Amino acid sequence: MFGVSTYCLHHEPLSLALERLAPITDCVEVMDDGLHYLESAEPLESYSYRYFIHAPSRGVNIASLLDPIRRASVEVLTQSFAVAAEVGADVVIHPGYYAWSAEREQAVKRFRQSLSELTGAAEDLSVTFFVENMGNWEYFFLRSCDDLPLIDGIGLALDVGHANLNGCLDCFLAHPAAHFHLHDNDGTEDTHSPVGDGKIDFSAVMKAVRRSGATPIVEVETFDGVTASISALAAIDAAGRSE
Repeated sequence: MFGVSTYCLHHEPLSLALERLAPITDCVEVMDDGLHYLESAEPLESYSYRYFIHAPSRGVNIASLLDPIRRASVEVLTQSFAVAAEVGADVVIHPGYYAWSAEREQAVKRFRQSLSELTGAAEDLSVTFFVENMGNWEYFFLRSCDDLPLIDGIGLALDVGHANLNGCLDCFLAHPAAHFHLHDNDGTEDTHSPVGDGKIDFSAVMKAVRRSGATPIVEVETFDGVTASISALAAIDAAGRSE
């Protein structure tokens, strides 16, 4: 029932990460950055996982007012879509940001332009993508529910840890989500802690997951934290189903 992000093994080569995850899940979200950057689908084809791909986010800004950067960012994400198409994966992307508060309205236009271009690319490749809500990083889009109209028609990848940092998890849980990232924190830092080590009410989270029918992705910082979180979430979900 629970997928796992390769984030917990991001310091190891992707092939080793995929080997280590096999005993605990049959669904993997590849963090397509750093050691796990995907130049092609070849590293994934030796395994029988159901895949999701978290497209590159470092150095990427689809809301940039500098159009060469915006266009290059769209190109990078489109390349990720092409890899995803080969393994039947859905893709998670970040919404981008603006450098100065006075630039927000211009950045909204660039963001919408990029989403339109990405929607066209996804349709051409028969790929589905979702936009992830952001943590407490100043000037990023989709930190709060107020920005949900910006992705109208595109699925939300609800990162519950990010929503908790911004004090708006309840609001996001009330919005239909297509994908989930599960990790805990105490509301002050994006620690990607194991479930139960922070202050998030995962009973409410699992209710939203069940409503969605989505396979949630455990995005905890350590491998041991992932296994502990899967056990905790399974117990929480079982208790919720018996109510």
